[in-house]
Amino acid sequence: MANLMEMLFGCWHSNYSFPLTRRRGQRKSPAAAVTGTYVVCLECGKEFPYDWHEMKIVSAQSEHAEAIAAKVAA
Repeated sequence: MANLMEMLFGCWHSNYSFPLTRRRGQRKSPAAAVTGTYVVCLECGKEFPYDWHEMKIVSAQSEHAEAIAAKVAA
């Protein structure tokens, strides 16, 4: 039942880890692929892209995330 709710509504928790930055040799997280930094929900384990400059979680589909990814790549 919890998986069905997760699929329909996504993560609704508000308890996240400290932002983590991926290093060379670590596994490639889809969330870290967006900005290089991500946070993890401590209740369900879902990972979210995180913007250090704005200090907030960003959506992987947003234009803001694409701009950040372009800056990180440059």
